[in-house]
Amino acid sequence: MYTIDKLIKYPYFEKLFVTNSLSDILDPLTGLVQRKHIIGFAQSLIEDNVPFTFGMMDLDNFKFVNDTYGHSAGDGVLKAVAHGLIDCLGDFGVAGRYGGDEYLFVNTRDLEYDDKKHFFEGVYTKDRVLRRNVELPNCKPFITATIGCATFPGNASDYESLFSMIDKTLYRGKSKGRNCYIIYVEEKHRTMEIQTLSGHGLYTTLHNINEQFELSGELHEKLKLAFKTLREELRISDLFFVDEHRVLRSVKDPAFEEKVPDIDNLMSVDLYSSNSLEYMRLVAPKLHEAYRLKEIETTMIVKVNVRSRVFGFLVFAEPHSLRIWQEEESAILFFLSRLVAAHIDNTGEKL
Repeated sequence: MYTIDKLIKYPYFEKLFVTNSLSDILDPLTGLVQRKHIIGFAQSLIEDNVPFTFGMMDLDNFKFVNDTYGHSAGDGVLKAVAHGLIDCLGDFGVAGRYGGDEYLFVNTRDLEYDDKKHFFEGVYTKDRVLRRNVELPNCKPFITATIGCATFPGNASDYESLFSMIDKTLYRGKSKGRNCYIIYVEEKHRTMEIQTLSGHGLYTTLHNINEQFELSGELHEKLKLAFKTLREELRISDLFFVDEHRVLRSVKDPAFEEKVPDIDNLMSVDLYSSNSLEYMRLVAPKLHEAYRLKEIETTMIVKVNVRSRVFGFLVFAEPHSLRIWQEEESAILFFLSRLVAAHIDNTGEKL
């Protein structure tokens, strides 16, 4: 929680305290600066021509925390992340609550790309802010977030342009699978549009997959066409399947195949997802070894089944990425598995 001493060194807050108390300025839950004041602070730095890096942080899967553990746990997560962010910024910045599970922060020290990268490495490691289990009375949820940032005056000369840049980079991070930070780079992000990153609605995606699936009679060709849509909509790098003989194959790379007879040990439920392969290493070492060959770090697996008959599995598995799978992505893979299962059930074709 911020104190008067921590904030009063900045002229903007010094003026605020003339007519406002600390409770008027801070968010009552997190102890961060309220939305209007963190925005006002950023605008004041621009007016005074003080360089700074401006960032927005959005917690990943926060709704899952509330739905699974309750709103008191959600409040605990919001406070824990806020305290960690205050600690990371130290004496060279201020953080505020933008709303819900979103935060804004001003960093007056780290202005160059390498310095910003070093700062974010601290945010994402060392159990300080993110990628850590938050210890709460009845649970300890694993917390990640997506961050976008840009710098004044290096990237923008006014507040509206600066905010637009961090908004775009935040969406870019979400489109890459979340649990990452994106630093605005002119050559990469100048022409980026949020609409193209946020993608279509769930209905449109499912409709496109269904259309692609119906374009061919052969199951493997159907999967290739479905993968084309999945790659465009979800930005996945490959689609895998496990056949009835428990051989893992790649739709993108037909030459890849590995025997994974222990995958059933992992699949006591219809759908499994994780960005940690430690449990897989313990219960399905053959599958874990196959993933290691592809340098896979995160996965989502769904059964291809009709009633009690399991024909195999469909797999999203991403290399070099701690991707947090979203509910919509789970629904898409589940939908595709049902299309595949119905086709096998009707035709007798093998996966």
